[in-house]
Amino acid sequence: MNQFKISRFDRSSKALRQTGLLAALMFALSLVTTPALAHHAMDGKMPSNLLEGFMAGMAHPLIGPDHFAFIVAVGLLAAARKQGILIPIAFVLAAMLGAGLHVAQINVPGVELLVSGSIVLFGVLLARKDSLNTWMVASLSAVAGLFHGYAYGEAIFGAETTPLLAYLAGFTVIQLAISLLAFWMGKAIVSGRKSLGQASEAQPASDKLRSAGLVICGVGLAFFVSQVIEVVFPVSGA
Repeated sequence: MNQFKISRFDRSSKALRQTGLLAALMFALSLVTTPALAHHAMDGKMPSNLLEGFMAGMAHPLIGPDHFAFIVAVGLLAAARKQGILIPIAFVLAAMLGAGLHVAQINVPGVELLVSGSIVLFGVLLARKDSLNTWMVASLSAVAGLFHGYAYGEAIFGAETTPLLAYLAGFTVIQLAISLLAFWMGKAIVSGRKSLGQASEAQPASDKLRSAGLVICGVGLAFFVSQVIEVVFPVSGA
C-alpha cells in the first residue's frame, strides 16, 4: 500500500515538474511575442482580399499559443464526454460571434486576461477526474469562445467585407480542424484497450488526459501571469 502511494506521489511530482517547466517556457514565449505577433498573422498588415483574409484567419489560432492550447483542451474535454462534440461546436460558433462584437466596436475590457483565464479553467476541468457535465462545459466553451473570438477580431478590425468574411471562415475552419483532431486523439486515448477487456490499462489512458490538463493549465497560468505583469507594469510605447 505504501509503495502504491509512493508511486502515485512520484508520478504526480513528475507531472508537476513537467507542467512547471512547460509553463516557464510558455511564459518566456509570451514575453518575447508582442501583442502584434500574437494577434496579427501578417506582421500587422491588414488583409485586403479574400485569400489574404482566409490565410490570416487560418494562421491566427496557430501563431497564438494561448489560443492553440485552449482549442486542444476543448477537443480533449469533448473526447471524455457523451455528446462531447457539442463542446467544440459551441466554442467555434461563439468565437465567430465574438469576432463580430469586436468588428461592431463593442468594447469588452480585459479580454486577454479572460482568454488566459479560460485556458486555466479548461486545464483544471481536464485534469479533474470528476468534472462538469457536457452541457455545462459546452456553455463555458461558448462563453470562452466569445473572448477568444473577440481577440481574433483585432487582426481584422477595419477590413473590407470580403477579407473580413474570409478571415472568419479561415479561423473557423482551422479551429474545427484542431479541435476535432484533439477530439479523435482523445477518443483513442480514452477508449484505449477497453475493447480487449484490459481494465487495468484504462487507468493510464485517463492519467494521460489529466496530465494534458495539467500542462494546459500551466500554459494558461503562464499567459495569465504575463498579462497581469503587462497590466501592472505596462511597457511604454516608442
